[in-house]
Amino acid sequence: MNCELISVGTEILLGDIVNTNAQFLSRELAQLGINVLFQCTVGDNRERLLSVLKEALERNDILLLTGGLGPTPDDMTKEVCAEFFGKELILHEPSLKKIEDFFAVKNITMPESNKKQALIPEDAIILENKNGTAPGCIMEKDGKAIIILPGPPKEMVPMFLDAVKPYLKKLSYETIVSHNIRTFGIGESAMTELASDLLESSNPTVAPYAKNGEALLRITAKSENEQAAEALLTPVVKEIEKRLGSYIYGIDVASVEEATVKLLKDKNLTVAFAESCTGGLCAKRVTDVPGASSVFHCGVVSYSNEIKNSVLGVSKLNLDRYGAVSDIVAAEMALGVKKLSEATFGVAITGMAGPTSDDPEIPVGTIYIAVTDGEILYLKKLQTGHNSKTCRDYNRIVSASNALNELRLCALSYPEKRSEGTDINEFIKKYQGDFR
Repeated sequence: MNCELISVGTEILLGDIVNTNAQFLSRELAQLGINVLFQCTVGDNRERLLSVLKEALERNDILLLTGGLGPTPDDMTKEVCAEFFGKELILHEPSLKKIEDFFAVKNITMPESNKKQALIPEDAIILENKNGTAPGCIMEKDGKAIIILPGPPKEMVPMFLDAVKPYLKKLSYETIVSHNIRTFGIGESAMTELASDLLESSNPTVAPYAKNGEALLRITAKSENEQAAEALLTPVVKEIEKRLGSYIYGIDVASVEEATVKLLKDKNLTVAFAESCTGGLCAKRVTDVPGASSVFHCGVVSYSNEIKNSVLGVSKLNLDRYGAVSDIVAAEMALGVKKLSEATFGVAITGMAGPTSDDPEIPVGTIYIAVTDGEILYLKKLQTGHNSKTCRDYNRIVSASNALNELRLCALSYPEKRSEGTDINEFIKKYQGDFR
């Protein structure tokens, strides 16, 4: 069964709104075994929308439209779809009553234009909107269907899950199940080489993806039900785990911070961050994860050298001699925040995010990451290679991700020590500083 997603709204074409609806619906439809072969965005224009409907319905069984259900004249999705199917619009009294009640609760007089939201194509299946004023609907004709949903995600998502998903389940005879194996520290090409023979499989399929320094493999199986699909997936997932080992930070997790927080919680470990170039991004990402309070002690955004020295105890002599973007300063920052917070691990990031460098000898994208448990130091130097005018966000995101992954690797082996670690006190003694 094939479906096309049609997003209606000139504001999407102009880039004023990010189309998250298409991403959500694509994932949901894939899980139902419904193929999404095309996606389309069309502005608020009757002729263009009619043209899109004609072309799309010729190649699909289902059209799923979002947007254009508001009360203004340019909101015309329902009207155009009804015209396309040769349906009359009829006032649906229960929907009108719900809209009137919505305004009455707010003690606002309902504009006359809002009545159009209660007009529904004849014989349509009405989809109640529990989070807004515009109901959705499903129109059926000659074995094909047009599903119309509101544009705002807070209205569209629950309407799809509550009403549309059960409707589509009855139409689909296959189930698609996917697992995302997320990795860090290995590039997409190297990861792909390790799994090259698996990529040739047709069911399940294995596909590589890369984003902001990470790489993942998506394994997807299609079968008559979820249990049968899982039976196809399990041996492939196990084989990939065997090949990629500790590069895998999680399966079906949203992010490296989610996986790291879970690992810290499971092992009763804690962390504190000392951040310079990332401006608190590590701390922000960790505290975005529900339950992070049990593992997160504090974050220090030590942007200036004065704060590095006075709060974290970084040697002024080392700051002057080696500069803030150096391995010794990263090490001292990590140990300083570890002592300050009494967390299991202190993590530090200092670097040159860009778009320009304060030091001609230090290129943009040079980042130092340090992790310590107070005894052993783990250092990582990044050269992101990104030094354009738009590199700043990328360098900060990749730096924070690398720091979180270094923390994950330390927690994974703790209380054992990773082989690449060095004695932090011995490391600091190599420098002629006055570290306190």
